[in-house]
Amino acid sequence: MDATQNKSSLNPFSTFLIIGTAWAFDALDVGLLSFVMPLIRKEWLLTQSQTGLVSSVSSIGMIAGGFLFGHLADKIGRQKTLIASLLLFSLGNVVLAFTQGFVPFLIVRFIVGAGLGGELPVAATYIAELYSGKKRSMMLILADSFWAVGWLVAAFLSYALSGLLGWRGLLIVTACSGFFVVAIRKHVSDSDDVKQNTKEKFDFNALKQAFTWRTPLLWTAWFMVMFSYYGMFMWLPSILVSKGNSFVSSFGYTTLMVVAQLPGYFGAAWLTKHVRLRYIFSIYMLGTAFGAVMFGNAVSVSATIIAGCVLSFFNLGAYGAIIALTPSLYRVKTRGTMTGLAEGMGRFGAVVGPLLVGFLMDKGFSINSIFILFMVSLIVGAIAVLALPDENLSKDGQNHAE
Repeated sequence: MDATQNKSSLNPFSTFLIIGTAWAFDALDVGLLSFVMPLIRKEWLLTQSQTGLVSSVSSIGMIAGGFLFGHLADKIGRQKTLIASLLLFSLGNVVLAFTQGFVPFLIVRFIVGAGLGGELPVAATYIAELYSGKKRSMMLILADSFWAVGWLVAAFLSYALSGLLGWRGLLIVTACSGFFVVAIRKHVSDSDDVKQNTKEKFDFNALKQAFTWRTPLLWTAWFMVMFSYYGMFMWLPSILVSKGNSFVSSFGYTTLMVVAQLPGYFGAAWLTKHVRLRYIFSIYMLGTAFGAVMFGNAVSVSATIIAGCVLSFFNLGAYGAIIALTPSLYRVKTRGTMTGLAEGMGRFGAVVGPLLVGFLMDKGFSINSIFILFMVSLIVGAIAVLALPDENLSKDGQNHAE
């Protein structure tokens, strides 16, 4: 346990597993949305651009959720905020499953996205306060590996149950995450520092001081990693179908690509013992850029799968690295707010990415040219983060280089 003295009825690793499982539920929701997009498009006869709008509206909600719940985590505590965000997106999915029409679907999906966007930065903030130093970096990346687990469950459910339940039934499945609130309420508790902060009036001067030269660089890195991730992965099943694969086989191919995410995470976690986080992020971003070029030029099924696995391995490792880096740059008093802001700003990229892919596909742009655009964005993100420090800020405000 680190200096934040986070008290729980369980040991830190058990608490880590609880938070990680909540993380997996978020990925389950996003993954299911990706897999059911072709079904929704077919039922409502949507254009490619309208289909991309489904993902982008969710991301807009996640921006709002990241800003709101990240700040609430500093004002009312991590535990209460986690519970509120988890309930919002799980109950919202129940409502979403019964919506009729494209516009009502978009409205409810915005609300669901707000819950999702609130849970992720708060969960990362909480994990950051369970550990310190290099172990903090490693555990944050491992926590993000639960994202791949959630995607794998989403792929399995879509493959096995989409014909039986339809997209509405699959969305109801994600509402089961609401029951997980009980575990969080019983076994997740705020650190002594956080409890003390919630008793005091929020210090806006501390927040102002947190906005340093590193902030725009961090936000640029977040934007680029989310622009590439959501732009590519939300469209993978649809792109596979457009390349002549059947709807069912595209699920299987995407699942193989998602499996490749796990060694990507584990490799990044292992590297934290030997390499600074900003270098890990940059290496993985450049690896993703290489994968984007491969995917854009892939013609055969085998080449497409291999390129997709390269994309998954590197892109999600980069995602884990930036999640590990962000809360370590800020003090406890403003950590939730600044982590929420960073993820929220990054999600502007998650809005633009899917919309841009849909727009370019409607205009007749080739998959190759679209993925070259992603390659450029990934290189820009790698350059931006190289200027950031690797720091852990302790509760006394001192900088501790990793």
